[in-house]
Amino acid sequence: MRPQILFPLFTDIASLKGVGARYEKLIKKLCGDRVVNMLWHLPYNIIDRTYQPQIAFAIDGKIATIRAKVVEHDAPKTKKQPYKVVVEDNSGQMIINFFKVYADSIAKNLPVGEERVISGRVESFNGIKQMTHPDYIVRPEDAEKIIGIEPVYPLTAGLSNKMLNKLIRQALQRVADFPEWQEHNFVKEHHFLPFREALLKAHMPKTLDDISPNSPCRSRLAYDELLANQLTLAIVRQKVKKQSGRILKGDGSLRQKILAALPFTLTEAQQKALNEIYQDMEAPFRMLRLLQGDVGSGKTIVALLSMLNAVECGFQAAIMAPTEILAKQHMETIAPLCSAIGVRAELLTGKVKGKIRQQILEDLAAGKINILIGTHALFVNTVTFKDLAYIVVDEQHRFGVQQRLALTAKGHTPDILVMTATPIPRTLVLTAYGDMEYSKIDKVPEGRKPVDTRVLPLSKLNEMVSALQRKLAEGCRAYWVCPLVEESEKTDLAAAEERYASLQKIFGHKVGLIHGKMKENEKDAVMEKFKQGQISLLVATTVIEVGVNVPEATIMIIEHAERFGLAQLHQLRGRIKRGFQASNCFLMYGYPLSETSRQRLNIMRETEDGFIIAEKDLELRGGGEILGTRQSGFSEFKIADMQLHQNLLLTANKDAKMIMAADPDLKSPRGQALRILLYLFEQDDALKTYLAG
Repeated sequence: MRPQILFPLFTDIASLKGVGARYEKLIKKLCGDRVVNMLWHLPYNIIDRTYQPQIAFAIDGKIATIRAKVVEHDAPKTKKQPYKVVVEDNSGQMIINFFKVYADSIAKNLPVGEERVISGRVESFNGIKQMTHPDYIVRPEDAEKIIGIEPVYPLTAGLSNKMLNKLIRQALQRVADFPEWQEHNFVKEHHFLPFREALLKAHMPKTLDDISPNSPCRSRLAYDELLANQLTLAIVRQKVKKQSGRILKGDGSLRQKILAALPFTLTEAQQKALNEIYQDMEAPFRMLRLLQGDVGSGKTIVALLSMLNAVECGFQAAIMAPTEILAKQHMETIAPLCSAIGVRAELLTGKVKGKIRQQILEDLAAGKINILIGTHALFVNTVTFKDLAYIVVDEQHRFGVQQRLALTAKGHTPDILVMTATPIPRTLVLTAYGDMEYSKIDKVPEGRKPVDTRVLPLSKLNEMVSALQRKLAEGCRAYWVCPLVEESEKTDLAAAEERYASLQKIFGHKVGLIHGKMKENEKDAVMEKFKQGQISLLVATTVIEVGVNVPEATIMIIEHAERFGLAQLHQLRGRIKRGFQASNCFLMYGYPLSETSRQRLNIMRETEDGFIIAEKDLELRGGGEILGTRQSGFSEFKIADMQLHQNLLLTANKDAKMIMAADPDLKSPRGQALRILLYLFEQDDALKTYLAG
């Protein structure tokens, strides 16, 4: 149950005075549905209304708050002319201009003969001081309400800063003095104000320093949000850890046969990750672990060996991929190895139909299939395992915490390994996958040659085509990736079709085209031709970013590379790191080149380490964009900023662990206060899950 002290904040926006149907829609679009959402909508600038000159001495272009007497009204003769009001003080006169004319309202606000305090930007025109559409017009006795520092908020069309200020003031009045949920010495050491005071200061800044993300008031709020996030994930993690699972400790017989048959030995990084996975599998509790590995680091063999551990114990395992292409590739890698040691692996996707599908389902239920490979369709109700003990989820960085919890409910308490080929900086691992243990394969197998990455202007396109002719004549295979196209232009599909047509004139039937709008079977047919070498040059959109495995392809040309994010460039380049031959990547850019784009291309040229690239991506793009597009699995914070608050996050992570160790049920006075924090930042879903368990 949400604590009663929070009830006033969790009412609808419409409960605020002055919010009619029109404003309600705009505020919900800008901030969210409830009053609490307005607390996190912080100002990004300030307007200083403390400057109070006499009219004659007001500085042009500056916001001024002037006390003056209304002299006369001059109504316009045509619609194009402004409505003018003349005001004066001891130093001279000023004209107030209104281009939106509501004569009755203007007459009411500025009655002739009376004094008013008027605030807005002053300009001079033909030597006469003017103010167009003042921000405020008030009676002298109300002047104190507007003289001072006014916060400026992000807005949406139809909603003024003045209106939003009024509504946020109302929302702030509903914030109670909450019990302190932070540790006393920590608050003292960081000079943090109590929560309510910090919130008021954040919304009522006195200087530009007060609106800095690193100001004491905003740092306090950011830390509160980060602690709520980390404590939630710690609670979920503890719940998963407490769930009893099965001890999966095979005799190693199948794994030894696979290792003996492999043409390479495992890297130290692979072996370390495997040992961590085995330790979890051998424990009597459920496993939920993240395996991070860069492109080509050998995650699939780690997944297979860990699945065989479950098979050695007499259970079944499954590997789930996000696309049919990727599921098929896993099948091509895993099935021959399994077949050689007497283990049965089968592929089940939406395309497998009729009698073949029925036979697979029957054999699966009877326990005749040891490893099942497929897409998310593996977990529909019609698919029944005899005894599923282990699940590998590949490339599912789009999974949020709730989906992972739902997945753990499948099978008979199966252990779960989530794999991602997207290297993720530590700070993002903590915020997105903090409910999981995690392992990292940070070295590629021996013998893999580095990719020679070059950055070239698009003006050298003809030279590139000539060089490509020579390479293809030698038997090489190449990708030509067409650009992400800006909205004002044609689509990326049109760009790909145009490039395909121009290259076809040169290379003829040796060119293929693949894009996201094609049907799955059409894509498969083109990819098969490319794999077999019937096509030497594949023109593509970013559909080839994940899950395309053609070791013979050693050349990658990316057109308008400056339009791609770092993570995406890294994933694309990974397509030519599948084999052990030397390969080349050409990043072709157009002008003008922004400083950020220049940095991105230089980073790509300097390093192939996905983890270094991911850290740079975080620096250049921000946390929400780390995967090239915003992904729901990653927390988008309301106040905290992953580029600026990394140290606070690491502290929050340690604090959450200590809280769970000392007070796992949150029953101490601080624990009770922390429950308020969790509800305040709307982490109650996790709290409900925990308390129900």
